[in-house]
Amino acid sequence: MQEDGVQLDVNSQAFMEEAQDLLTELESALLELEEQPGDTELVDRVFRAMHTIKGSGAMFGFDDIAAFTHDVENMFDRVRNNELQLSREILDLTLACRDHIAYLLQCAGSGTQVDLEKGSALTAKVRLMLGAGDQQEPADAAPAQPAQSADSSFDEEDGSRRFTYRIRFKPAPDIFLTGNNPLHLIEELRDMGMLSTYVHTSALPSLAELNPESCYLWWDMLLHTSAGEQEVRDVFMFVEDECELSVQVVDSGDRIDSDEKYKLIGEILVERGDLKPEDLQRVLSSRQPMGKLLQQAGVVSEDSVESALQEQQTVRDMQQKREASSEAASSIRVAASKLDYLVDLVGELVIVQSQIAQMVHEREDADMLALSENLERLSDELRDATLGIRMLPIGTTFSKFRRLVRDLSADLGKEVDLVTFGAETELDKTVIERLSDPLVHCLRNSLDHGVEPPQQRVAAGKPRKGTITLGAAHSGGEVLITISDDGKGLDRDRLLSKAVERGIVAPDAELSDKEIYALIFAAGFSTAEKVTSVSGRGVGMDVVRRSIEELRGTIELTSEPGMSTVITIRLPLTLAIIDGLQVQVGEESYVIPLAPVEECVEHFGTADSGRKQIINLRDEVVPYISLRKLFDVSGTPPEIEQIVVVNALGSRFGIVVDRVVGEHQTVIKSLGKVFKNVEGISGATIRGDGTMALILDLPRLVQSAISAR
Repeated sequence: MQEDGVQLDVNSQAFMEEAQDLLTELESALLELEEQPGDTELVDRVFRAMHTIKGSGAMFGFDDIAAFTHDVENMFDRVRNNELQLSREILDLTLACRDHIAYLLQCAGSGTQVDLEKGSALTAKVRLMLGAGDQQEPADAAPAQPAQSADSSFDEEDGSRRFTYRIRFKPAPDIFLTGNNPLHLIEELRDMGMLSTYVHTSALPSLAELNPESCYLWWDMLLHTSAGEQEVRDVFMFVEDECELSVQVVDSGDRIDSDEKYKLIGEILVERGDLKPEDLQRVLSSRQPMGKLLQQAGVVSEDSVESALQEQQTVRDMQQKREASSEAASSIRVAASKLDYLVDLVGELVIVQSQIAQMVHEREDADMLALSENLERLSDELRDATLGIRMLPIGTTFSKFRRLVRDLSADLGKEVDLVTFGAETELDKTVIERLSDPLVHCLRNSLDHGVEPPQQRVAAGKPRKGTITLGAAHSGGEVLITISDDGKGLDRDRLLSKAVERGIVAPDAELSDKEIYALIFAAGFSTAEKVTSVSGRGVGMDVVRRSIEELRGTIELTSEPGMSTVITIRLPLTLAIIDGLQVQVGEESYVIPLAPVEECVEHFGTADSGRKQIINLRDEVVPYISLRKLFDVSGTPPEIEQIVVVNALGSRFGIVVDRVVGEHQTVIKSLGKVFKNVEGISGATIRGDGTMALILDLPRLVQSAISAR
């Protein structure tokens, strides 16, 4: 993959995608941890995310990311071992580190220079938090050195089974005199698979007593490989008499469906022979971490505990990766560009199918008609399946707003909770991508202008902490998104006076509450007394309105003074292909989105004659719009016209047409910049005969008709 001129190999790109997912998981876990500081599972989630980023980063050559994450991982390792008290300061620092890791990923992808000072400052803060002397790893402790990926228990090349071996290698002190070098043996093991090592230095004498021709070190190793046990032992064939060697299988790669976790520290130490079973039982009554207990009891060395901890973490990580790989076997990552291309192809197929269907109906061939109907059914299913792939839960957007509300409320000196619902509501991928910025503006507006400072809320008899609610729900063929707050609401008179002051409305204008509240969406309008980093420049909400309208949606605002403000956004499910109702007015063809259509009724006489354009539909008064009059279509209307009754903007309206042709799969095509602002038209589609039909934008069509009155 090439990104901004930087060529990334497949493994590097895979790491960057995985790291982005892990950063999202990390941020989510940290925000949840702030609300539930005693939840040890959340602490483990944070630690696992950082541990995986560090290990994978080192594996694929992202050494700066691995080095930076190492200190943060140490901090949360102490938190989960109850050696460091979790605090707001630690959470703030970890979130800042999370942002810096994202920055490092961005620099790696774009090839831009990294600001080293920022990372150094954060690392210094982390080490200060850890305490003097605790921030550095012992110089003689060799960290795990992953050499190859172990994402599954089978070799990627030939599908062979992979094993994890525990190897204890204690060379004799005089092994160098025989011409053997232990490091060469370790390198040979590394060539066989993924190797993690722990070097024991307890026998290392002082410099004055050290004999350079003697070996004082010994190793505990974990090897993840497809090689058999005998092949592993063969590495030590020529030094078997000059060392203590133990090779044991600790994971045979056959526990994908097992919920069993890897052995506890005490079990590993007993199995290795470093600890007696009776000593283990003697210290089990305490609640401290097992490794710490055993060290305090003096029954095992610190080196042995560290080595066992490394084995435990390494094997658990491999099992988790294997389980994740097994679960992920039913899903794959696909580049968004490929998915967009597939949708375009399906759109073209739908157009061709429509042309075939029209040609078959003209020829009146029964056999061809049956084939055409089958083709239509299959193209419908293919369209629905393809669009279903593009549908994503809107919760993927909601999750990142928790961080926004947390940080911005702290900057504003306010206490605010964000409550979300409907995260499972699905929207087209393109809509979700373009929805993020408008929602950010709306939330910032609610935080700055809506929710009051804690002192004002208490004085008004409200809870000290405010609440912003962000929700989504399906409403017919649309998705309804609401952003509400329990703040002070909107001041109607102040809004009107500001609008008059800025020349947006005339001084003698008589406006309804809804029209006054809609002034917020006017360009350059702001009620802020001073310009801040959040608001006051009169930009934001007008951009929100334009962005929503570009998505063929609508936005409106309601308020209850002193109590609440609610922003309601209506959006179509998809921007690619929709079911439509094809209609005709004169020689012109139009498509009405089918989802809001309720029924079609006949109307006798000229619909646009008379003073009031309303009909009585089963004792309900329904206003209507004549497309012939609205678009100035020439020709004489038929004696019996058709009224298509739709539900738009929460009300029923009729659309008068000459003829209803029928349902039509509509592939939405853009009209281009010249026609993008035509009122009541959202796009165009190609009919079966190759001619064009305009797609009606019902909300804007109704609004323009109301304005004309």
